[in-house]
Amino acid sequence: MAVVEEEEGSPPAPAAAADPASSGSSDNEITVEEASFVHTEPPQDGSVPPVVSSNMEVLHDKVKKQVIKEGHGKKPSKFATCFLHYRAWVQGSLHKFEDTWQEQHPIELVIGKEKKQMSGLGIGVGNMRSGERALLHVGWELGYGKEGSFSFPNVPPMADLLYEVELIGFDDVKEGKARSDMTVEERIEAADRRKIEGNEYFKEKKFEEAMQQYEMAIAYMGDDFMFQLFGKYRDMALAVKNPCHLNMAACLIKLKRFDEAIAQCSIVLAEDENNVKALFRRGKARAELGQTESAREDFLKAKKQSPEDKEIQRELRSLAEQDKALYQKQKELYKGLFGPRPEPKPKASNSIVRFWQWLMSLIGYLIKLFKPKNE
Repeated sequence: MAVVEEEEGSPPAPAAAADPASSGSSDNEITVEEASFVHTEPPQDGSVPPVVSSNMEVLHDKVKKQVIKEGHGKKPSKFATCFLHYRAWVQGSLHKFEDTWQEQHPIELVIGKEKKQMSGLGIGVGNMRSGERALLHVGWELGYGKEGSFSFPNVPPMADLLYEVELIGFDDVKEGKARSDMTVEERIEAADRRKIEGNEYFKEKKFEEAMQQYEMAIAYMGDDFMFQLFGKYRDMALAVKNPCHLNMAACLIKLKRFDEAIAQCSIVLAEDENNVKALFRRGKARAELGQTESAREDFLKAKKQSPEDKEIQRELRSLAEQDKALYQKQKELYKGLFGPRPEPKPKASNSIVRFWQWLMSLIGYLIKLFKPKNE
């Protein structure tokens, strides 16, 4: 089993059926739907807007952009379905009123169909590329307007706004058709296209770009959607969704973001507790973090499901060698702390004592021998 592996091929083409998850949605509103995870670790701590030194690009009289991180590819066209994370602040007070990274839910925004208060954000996103992160300066006229918002989010009247935005990616295929308006088959097909594109980036070792595609694929199958699927439709969705999580984990291991890799594997294991790839990759990430016992537990469970797998056996041997090396290191450490065991001292020689004892006996004998003669 390779640690990093392109996942299985596309699921079988589904038969036509009505969408059990369809629901009404206004064409003039963005669709915000829960996704299963966060794409990237948010930059800095997110409490205040980032300090950006790049040039200010004027996109509109009331919208300006500063690039934080360059993206790739083309920009989304009108009615493209975009997937993004953002933070939003009131420019004057730096009051943060929204954070999709913190909420762990990327949003879906259809360019040209965004809510009125997000029209400035829509202009900014429409001038970004996939993977790009930017700071947008939006005038109050294209934000929450003269009245502001006193519910959620709480934005004062006539407030200029700052948005830190990351465009995960976008989909032009359905020309602005929101996820909630798609049939089950359309959503799964859209997700599978993204998975295939992610695999192509993965082969080129473009792991960040690959993860963007995998997250977009998973965004088509958010929790609300999955909860409503049963039988073959759920199986079809999981056949795309789970490989995307596993491939995300593979990318994250390559990028040494082991905690996030563990989270991706755990999502799969919540659905399939005996998934060998998820157990193996989670074990690999745990081992890299020094969580030896947890890693061993994952590898042993994976071995139980796939006893002949040489990669699993190799990882278990590696853990055993690490344990042995750690024992030797600890042994040397304790030896240095307490010093070497003292050698037994040789017993003092008794030859002098015996000589004096012999000499005194001799003197005594001689005294006894000559005493009668003298008398």
